[in-house]
Amino acid sequence: MRLVLSATVTASLFALGACSGGAPAPDASASAAAGAAADPLAPENAPNVSVIEPVIKLPATPGSPGVLYFTIEQDGGKPGTLAAVYVDGVGRAEMHESKTEGGVTTMNQVQSVLFSKDTPAQFKPGGLHVMLFDVSATLKAGKEAEVTFTLSNGDKVSTFAAVEEAGGGMAGMDHM
Repeated sequence: MRLVLSATVTASLFALGACSGGAPAPDASASAAAGAAADPLAPENAPNVSVIEPVIKLPATPGSPGVLYFTIEQDGGKPGTLAAVYVDGVGRAEMHESKTEGGVTTMNQVQSVLFSKDTPAQFKPGGLHVMLFDVSATLKAGKEAEVTFTLSNGDKVSTFAAVEEAGGGMAGMDHM
């Protein structure tokens, strides 16, 4: 009886593991693709989205915001729209865009960002970026944090971002 129960539990765990599709390896330099074609259970309209080189820059001073940079692109199909970003270990994440006109730099929150295969959205210093507020002390340089990207249609893509110390500059604002 004990052998039958053990075999049943083992088979159940194996079946659950096979259905899960497995989580992406925590490799910040790799792309995170949603809707892998090899999964027969994946819906045909699953997003084919890649998130490339996500990196979190910690705040230079505690209590200041950090920042998340990455590139997001559509691997095929219709263009996508990024609607929200969630970072594990961060109280709030907001998409912002910095612009410099006439020697004056401004930063404004954006509600969504369009991207496609031909026009990826690049979140980098001096342009689009994700401000990270209430950064937990558990986020440490040299580690990784899970990041979830939500598209306007509700689809989600998760990956891991490398966590790095902030560069020099005035209160960490040089990297925005």
